[in-house]
Amino acid sequence: MGGYTNSQLFGETINPWGTIRNPSGTSGGDGAAVAAGMAAIGLGNDSGGSVRGPALNCGITALNPTYGRFPAQHRVNGHEPMLASQLFPKDSPLTRSIPDLRAVFEVMAGTDPRDPRAVPAPLDGPPLPGPLRVGVVADPGGLGVHPTVRAAVEKAAGLLADAGYLVEETDVPRLADGLGGYVKMITSEFSLNWPQIRRLLTEESAQHMELNIAGQPPLELADYLRLTADRHSVLRDWHQFLTEYPLVLGAVATEPPGDPETFEIDAEQNMRVALAVRLCTVTTFVGCPRSRCRPGS
Repeated sequence: MGGYTNSQLFGETINPWGTIRNPSGTSGGDGAAVAAGMAAIGLGNDSGGSVRGPALNCGITALNPTYGRFPAQHRVNGHEPMLASQLFPKDSPLTRSIPDLRAVFEVMAGTDPRDPRAVPAPLDGPPLPGPLRVGVVADPGGLGVHPTVRAAVEKAAGLLADAGYLVEETDVPRLADGLGGYVKMITSEFSLNWPQIRRLLTEESAQHMELNIAGQPPLELADYLRLTADRHSVLRDWHQFLTEYPLVLGAVATEPPGDPETFEIDAEQNMRVALAVRLCTVTTFVGCPRSRCRPGS
């Protein structure tokens, strides 16, 4: 939950590249296994960056699909998922190359009667008129980006421009509303079962969610219902934005990957980490697909 993978059952997962220890999380085990060649394909579950982070840290590719693209089974001990757990977590593949990612996508996409969310969309839609417009979002919301990350985004934008794409610098809509809505839905839902979930976690693993709940207490029913309407409004604005920019280019995190400074995080550190992955969070909130591609893919 805190952006690293350290299991009380199996111990710490190590990044196989060795430049940093942390493979990210929560699907860091699959990210490390794919990067090390232990597996050709990994399968994670992404609620806000849990496959995109491991793909970044481990130098591989991952796809967080559109809501409803892959059927999934997210019941726990026979209990059906609540609203945030229906909308946000998406089963997501991790691979070492784009062709592998495409192959896994073709296998996973489709419907299953046990998941009413999955839609029977074709694998390929009609071709988009060219040149395809790309919205470059190096610093979402203008909240700050590390120079190394900005340079990498600009390099990728240059490669797309050289390939014939129409590249324009822009920003995503309703970022603050999306981030706030995500945290409010997550903490309101987690707080209902937190005493039971808390017993399964180590002290370090629980810190991230406890800080979130302390910073954003659960909503009362009327406020939660209003939030569902606000989310609908954010989705509408994002839909209009994506008709203008069918492809959005941005970083998984606005800070370079590294190891946790300490497992004893405080509210300020927790906020800094959360803001670094803000593009992951807001795309999760609106249900958009997002992939992380390694250089050269």
